[in-house]
Amino acid sequence: MTEFYDIKIYIFYDDHPEMHFHAFYQGDGGEFSVKTGKLIAGKLPPRAVKLISEMMNEHKKELKENWKLAEQHKRLKKINPLKKI
Repeated sequence: MTEFYDIKIYIFYDDHPEMHFHAFYQGDGGEFSVKTGKLIAGKLPPRAVKLISEMMNEHKKELKENWKLAEQHKRLKKINPLKKI
């Protein structure tokens, strides 16, 4: 869906409940709740978590829309990368 600062963000089709997305950075990965914005599984460096939280604040609506599209097995919309901070 999006990539910024070498962080890749995905939502997978047929994934388990609780609206969330997956983030990968330099071999590490985690899952973030769209509802709370918190890391709910996995491990990422603090700097990556901060950047992912910033992206989520900018694009929460788009993340929710893409989750709903994934539930319907529809094509996900690309999300603009995090603006430079």
